[in-house]
Amino acid sequence: MLSRRSFVLGALAILAWPVRRARAALPEKTVQALDKSPYVYISPLKSDGKESRCHGEVWYGWLDGDAVIITSEESWKATALAKGLDRAYLWVGDYGRVKSIANRVSGKEAFRAGPRFEARARRVTDTALLERLMKTFTAKYPEEFGDWEAKMRKGFADGSRHLIAYRPID
Repeated sequence: MLSRRSFVLGALAILAWPVRRARAALPEKTVQALDKSPYVYISPLKSDGKESRCHGEVWYGWLDGDAVIITSEESWKATALAKGLDRAYLWVGDYGRVKSIANRVSGKEAFRAGPRFEARARRVTDTALLERLMKTFTAKYPEEFGDWEAKMRKGFADGSRHLIAYRPID
């Protein structure tokens, strides 16, 4: 006979199952790229569904099925979200700086060749997620992160930097 606790835990697991399955299934190639890539290129979508002109490469952590970034409150990614524009396209890979001279001269945006998915953004204020992101950045960007860690932590604490999680959608 099942204990009441086992029954309740089992029932909760069954009820939660559809929620876990509701996440968009990304192609394996995209998931592998998210596991390995140093950058994602993010473009918030305008209210009409068109891409914005913002296409910068950013550091991120692939945590619990979300691409998580920390950015200035003044960045377009943060201001778009504050305006209710919570959808974005993300491309995965290392295609160099979008605003490099080579990209400006050629007129090409190499990142567009990489895996792309649409995501819904949300601002996160969870300190535990920040800590996980900081650990990810320490391992992923060992040479550069030391110059940024204190600024990111201070900015998160005073609200001048926002933690944004991008969850893939269908």
